[in-house]
Amino acid sequence: MFIKSVAAKIFAKKVFQKTQLWATNPIATQKAVFDSIIKAARNTEFGKDHHFETIETYQDFAKQVPIRDYEDLKPYVEKVVKGQENILWPGKPLYFAKTSGTTSGAKYIPLTKESMPYHIEAARNAILHYIHETGKADFVSGKMIFLQGSPIMEEKYGIRFGRLSGIVAHFVPKYLQKNRMPSWETNCMEDWEAKIDAIVEETYNENMTVISGIPSWVQMYFERLQQKGGKPVGEIFKNFNLFIYGGVNYEPYRAKFENLIGRKVPSIELFPASEGFFAYQDSQKEKGMLLLLNSGIFYEFIKSDEFYSDSEGSGPRRYTIGEVELGVNYVLIISTNAGLWGYNIGDTVQFTSLKPYRVIVSGRIKHYISAFGEHVIGKEVESALQEAMEGTDIRVNEFTVAPQINPTDGLPYHEWFIEFDSEASGEPNDLKAFAEAIDNAMRKQNIYYDDLIVGNILQKVVITKVAQNGFQEYMKSIGKLGGQNKVPRLANDRKIADLLPTIL
Repeated sequence: MFIKSVAAKIFAKKVFQKTQLWATNPIATQKAVFDSIIKAARNTEFGKDHHFETIETYQDFAKQVPIRDYEDLKPYVEKVVKGQENILWPGKPLYFAKTSGTTSGAKYIPLTKESMPYHIEAARNAILHYIHETGKADFVSGKMIFLQGSPIMEEKYGIRFGRLSGIVAHFVPKYLQKNRMPSWETNCMEDWEAKIDAIVEETYNENMTVISGIPSWVQMYFERLQQKGGKPVGEIFKNFNLFIYGGVNYEPYRAKFENLIGRKVPSIELFPASEGFFAYQDSQKEKGMLLLLNSGIFYEFIKSDEFYSDSEGSGPRRYTIGEVELGVNYVLIISTNAGLWGYNIGDTVQFTSLKPYRVIVSGRIKHYISAFGEHVIGKEVESALQEAMEGTDIRVNEFTVAPQINPTDGLPYHEWFIEFDSEASGEPNDLKAFAEAIDNAMRKQNIYYDDLIVGNILQKVVITKVAQNGFQEYMKSIGKLGGQNKVPRLANDRKIADLLPTIL
């Protein structure tokens, strides 16, 4: 056991040093990535259609390759799905990560032999950076669980299809196979609730040291563990000392998790997606995640408030890594060694550091509230809730926000649908006071929202309590319980709000 821990520390130091080489040379690193992917795709159908042979500079690329979302890229993707070669990237992809789109139905995101290793390497390096910085490595000898989708795949035209987390499960290094849980059979279960119950049974008596997954679904696992054992998760797993998460902001869940665990546990945040592994938390001392500039991905950024503008007839201005600023909300655009070009993944980020480049995920460009011109984003509602909860015993299981444009009485308002932890003192004693605290925090962050309150266009925040497990029931009703599925933090309509089981 000791040998494994020492080896991990040595390896961690080497990975840290290697990371420093590109992190301290960001512009040159991104240029090298840009040059390599343009050269590699020059003779693909997409490359020929966009005259990659004439591209010598980024400016050439920006003129010849427009920003696209999945729907725009779909004609090319459909050819690849049908088995055609050299369409977006040389040859055929190794896999398609199959995801559910809101407007496109099923989405098929290519994973190539060039891109796939970076998905695995990034997750590994996040843990190694933690080991290097903290000196803590004992957890590598314990059991680790990664709550993920089924690894079962289907195959068409020589390409395998599956969920990203399931595909990644096939690439767990041999030295971790004995440590990894749950069993392959349990991991292949499709019914999420039955799968969680099976995982509880398999892991309850094990020495679990690392637990990873999207917080909302890990919470479900923790609740089932607590129900079985009648004690906090931290007592069931006495050596559980590292929580790894991604997909959503952990802060709204932190108080609930610490209550379920019974103590604080260090955490590492990841920023993975089917389209690429973009960033991971490289330091416990610094805010944000290290943007991976040397992972076969060339990044562009568009300011969120300029995204839908077209003042010069060529769309919004696109910024490269050397042009970004701290604290600005940017839409993330990528071109990759999996054949995505000028691709809008839909996520927005803000930079917390420029030396090195670190980001936080601030929301989704399509997930906002601007029914009255306020343009409230995900980061703002998460921060407001966190501020309102500080210094209290209030714990939140899940929440979402929607505008109420036509109330039966009074002015319109932002309606917060919150599922509080009903156990012990998890609910606020004074719901109106809690709503007031959220509203004050929102007004400090968003001047447009503040103007609407001051101008009597909107009334203050109204909270509607969601029934216990209401969000799980909602996700189950739309076929998105578990895996990588997440509840949107906010929407500019009431499609989610009107389906939630609430307490009136």
